[in-house]
Amino acid sequence: MPAVSKGDGMRGLAVFISDIRNCKSKEAEIKRINKELANIRSKFKGDKALDGYSKKKYVCKLLFIFLLGHDIDFGHMEAVNLLSSNRYTEKQIGYLFISVLVNSNSELIRLINNGIKNDLASRNPTFMGLALHCIANVGSREMAEAFAGEIPKILVAGDTMDSVKQSAALCLLRLYRTSPDLVPMGDWTSRVVHLLNDQHLGVVTAATSLITTLAQKNPEEFKTSVSLAVSRLSRIVTSASTDLQDYTYYFVPAPWLSVKLLRLLQCYPPPEDAAVRGRLTECLETILNKAQEPPKSKKVQHSNAKNAVLFEAISLIIHHDSEPNLLVRACNQLGQFLQHRETNLRYLALESMCTLASSEFSHEAVKTHIETVINALKTERDVSVRQRAVDLLYAMCDRSNAQQIVAEMLNYLETADYSIREEIVLKVAILAEKYAVDYTWYVDTILNLIRIAGDYVSEEVWYRVIQIVINRDDVQGYAAKTVFEALQAPACHENLVKVGGYILGEFGNLIAGDPRSSPLIQFNLLHSKFHLCSVPTRALLLSTYIKFVNLFPEIKTTIQDVLRSDSQLKNADVELQQRAVEYLRLSTIASTDILATVLEEMPPFPERESSILAKLKKKKGPGTVTDLEDIKKERSSDVNGSTEPTTVNASTVSTPSPSADLLGLGAAPLTSSAPPPSSTGSLLVDVFSDSASVVAPLAPGSEDNFASPDLASTEIVSEEPADTVHDADELIHKFVCKNNGVLFENQLLQIGLKSEFRQNLGRMFIFYGNKTSTQFLNFTPTLICSDELQASLNLQTKPVDPTVDGGAQVQQVVNIECISDFMEAPILNIQFRYGGTFQNISVKLPITLNKFFQPTEMASQDFFQRWKQLSNPQQEMQNIFKAKHPMDTEITKAKIIGFGSALLEEVDPNPANFVGAGIIHTKSTQIGCLLRLEPNLQAQMYRLTLRTSKEAVSQRLCELLSEQF
Repeated sequence: MPAVSKGDGMRGLAVFISDIRNCKSKEAEIKRINKELANIRSKFKGDKALDGYSKKKYVCKLLFIFLLGHDIDFGHMEAVNLLSSNRYTEKQIGYLFISVLVNSNSELIRLINNGIKNDLASRNPTFMGLALHCIANVGSREMAEAFAGEIPKILVAGDTMDSVKQSAALCLLRLYRTSPDLVPMGDWTSRVVHLLNDQHLGVVTAATSLITTLAQKNPEEFKTSVSLAVSRLSRIVTSASTDLQDYTYYFVPAPWLSVKLLRLLQCYPPPEDAAVRGRLTECLETILNKAQEPPKSKKVQHSNAKNAVLFEAISLIIHHDSEPNLLVRACNQLGQFLQHRETNLRYLALESMCTLASSEFSHEAVKTHIETVINALKTERDVSVRQRAVDLLYAMCDRSNAQQIVAEMLNYLETADYSIREEIVLKVAILAEKYAVDYTWYVDTILNLIRIAGDYVSEEVWYRVIQIVINRDDVQGYAAKTVFEALQAPACHENLVKVGGYILGEFGNLIAGDPRSSPLIQFNLLHSKFHLCSVPTRALLLSTYIKFVNLFPEIKTTIQDVLRSDSQLKNADVELQQRAVEYLRLSTIASTDILATVLEEMPPFPERESSILAKLKKKKGPGTVTDLEDIKKERSSDVNGSTEPTTVNASTVSTPSPSADLLGLGAAPLTSSAPPPSSTGSLLVDVFSDSASVVAPLAPGSEDNFASPDLASTEIVSEEPADTVHDADELIHKFVCKNNGVLFENQLLQIGLKSEFRQNLGRMFIFYGNKTSTQFLNFTPTLICSDELQASLNLQTKPVDPTVDGGAQVQQVVNIECISDFMEAPILNIQFRYGGTFQNISVKLPITLNKFFQPTEMASQDFFQRWKQLSNPQQEMQNIFKAKHPMDTEITKAKIIGFGSALLEEVDPNPANFVGAGIIHTKSTQIGCLLRLEPNLQAQMYRLTLRTSKEAVSQRLCELLSEQF
């Protein structure tokens, strides 16, 4: 970078900054800034042309004012003009201003792009560096479209300087992360791999970052990088710290590059070439050997750099999982860190050992550290380290140590942090079930678990206990006896009452022979807990009582008296009242045979994966719950559990396509035995987290149809264009309060949406995913608007590629401008050919009036003053309707905010009501809107009142919002 001479110092800027710092109040600062802005504006508009220095100084002042938090609405053109300067400092300030202030939608973007192109073509390394930094800092899609094809040429050109290569590699990485579809793969990909052999280690470091990211999406394209990465890593690892002086950090040669190379190698399986594999093994052994050497410096930077390389090497060893010797050595090295005085090292060691425990080669070696891990669980001060210790105990558990580990986790549970109690409960429940040789131990463990941490025992846990007890005849009597004894404690957790009620209702007869647990005593014991329990538990106990009528006829009268009491028959809760009435009537009129048939013992549950394990996987995220036995059977298996069994009519439902739900947007599988998604699924980007998917039948003549509920909202017609648009109002209502989700899905195509709106403008990204292995040809999406809608809504779309490869995804951008208020929604029509068959899909796009809502905060007085001003009958729209969903306060608040209005707290005199305010922005006008939602919990009704300055807007907003509750 050129040195900045003293003449480049900007005295005026220094004086202005000094004045700002000396301001005694916010008002004084604003006054000084306004004065300066007026001065700068007059200079820019003056007749006298400004020289480069003056432009630079004034642009710098504007930049400083912006960084103080004030809006800047001029000076952009002057900053762009600085790009054409031949002085470094002026060009630098111009690029800095553009990187910080210029919006990617700015009208100046074309001028900026021209300036950048000139600098890239100048071959001046300093100017090229500034241009590349600007592209990377802005990183917009427009920048990617303009330069994604140019930057790879600069990167692999033979005459490009090293500093420019570094910037080009990192700039291309930035563009690929923001717009991967715009970075073309071509001849340059094979040449960029050879940058790993570059003499300049800065170039190698930048290239490694780029290649690692590209290899994750296109592994085959960059497969040749493996041997080059191993070769470069070998040279670094075996070099002395003096060999790489410029890249040696506290006696550790090139630690950042070493870490990046090790991460790149984790994108691939172990090398097939024996020579390369042997060289990599030598590298890893050398890194492990160096970890045993005494430190060359006592400074923490030395140990941090050394350990960073070590932990990344261990991650690579675990990833390859093929060298038993290295795995055991890695485990022993991590074991030494378990007692290190540095907390971060102990945390990382525990985390890495969790993964090691899943390898069949190193599992036994990990188990040797069980006492150290248990001690960490008891003595660690940091809760995150204790949590990793719990994870490691769970991972290292097998039949040989299950009882010891479960006992230790139960002991720790009594004093564990509240944040991790639920997770420990799930893990104890899973281990107790999985490794139970004697199921009496399992029953004791779960009951103890409920006693210690009942509030954290989820429904899945006690459901699972009951399933296992019902399925195992040998443990039923013991379970009934144990739960009966546990219920005799003066204070029982409600979950224990649930388990006790269910088990005694099914198997109480097995212990009724003992005078200490006679039928009447069992009933009185359960009924003594009745009044302390919640409604769902009371409902379960009433079911237990009617079961007792069948099991123990001698206490039938006692139970009927309880069911007949006013507290049951006239209970305020409908569910309890109905159960009491029906059970009383059943016990009165039904014969013994009928009672025995209706109330017979529960049949065994079908065997399936534990719902507790499914809950733990969901809580921890996919891929974090490891299981050695599962990995031995199939390394890549991923089992999805389900809490409830899925009933499927085999005559009407066939197996869905294995490539279903490629976008990962959450359409549930139709059958419990559906095959896992194929590898095709990984080709498409997981765009959204939540979804509302609609599954439609296939076009005739394409693939076999499969049945699905709720098929009425969309339809596909083949061979001829659709004459009618699908009734998609219900689907649009699902998008009223959210912007992301699945719009349409069948076995061929999945359409996802992601959109953003601000004032009267919006942008919608439509993702088309090909779920088949066959190309879509002549793929043509078209937006259709009526004449009336075209006058109110301006939609601009970018064309998409007419060919969509199998398993691929294409994206279409729709720019939206609201001219005036509108009622209808535009129609998206998609036509393409699949396997020779013409496909035609039409769905409504969820662009609704409320998307152009901007929330407005108002005080109570202002709200009701404005409310009274909008009192004309034409300005108000009211709707009284039945609640379609549970009346939850937090969900209601979230929906009102998602609808677009501000939720005004403490405005309505009735705290149960919800009020909101906002402005609908259109190009022609702004329409103020006030809303009031009054829930009636007792009647399960709502009254929604909307007042706006325009009748049609009130009506449309009222229709849209009413459907949300």
